[in-house]
Amino acid sequence: MPDNTFTLSHRPIQPDDLPLICSFPRSEQELFMLFPKATYPLTPSQLQESINARLDPTVVLCGERVVGFANLYQCEPDRTCWIGNVVVDPDLRGKGIGTYLINTMIGIAVQKYRVKTMELFCMSHNVAGLFLYTRLGFSPTRIEERVDRHGNRIATIHMIRTIAEPGA
Repeated sequence: MPDNTFTLSHRPIQPDDLPLICSFPRSEQELFMLFPKATYPLTPSQLQESINARLDPTVVLCGERVVGFANLYQCEPDRTCWIGNVVVDPDLRGKGIGTYLINTMIGIAVQKYRVKTMELFCMSHNVAGLFLYTRLGFSPTRIEERVDRHGNRIATIHMIRTIAEPGA
């Protein structure tokens, strides 16, 4: 599949994409990082419920294959927007798809909602996500405590990125 020369694109999610996206989180812990309210294994109906409550559900394609997914929520025009439910095909992680996906979601939010900041949450044990978001200009602003399905305390890190003004 992808190598250093693969081409990525994106489009709005389609109903046929749901089962494949549901296969991306391969453990209860991975699903918790993607979608804390969901029950493992992720089902199309759970994913659809999240999509219905959010904005601009988007998939990343490598050729015709869906390789990533994210959406937006709590978008306040001229202010801020949140990125959520970020997931990349586990067989293709570490190949730039996450970078493309986050940059795509930022682009959608800026174009559609004219936002000045982007925000997201990342679980403390999602080391790859923390490195990705930091590399893309997100900075931690606070830590919130959550509890997983087994009663374990989880540190959820709130991150924010200021969007540069055009021409700045």
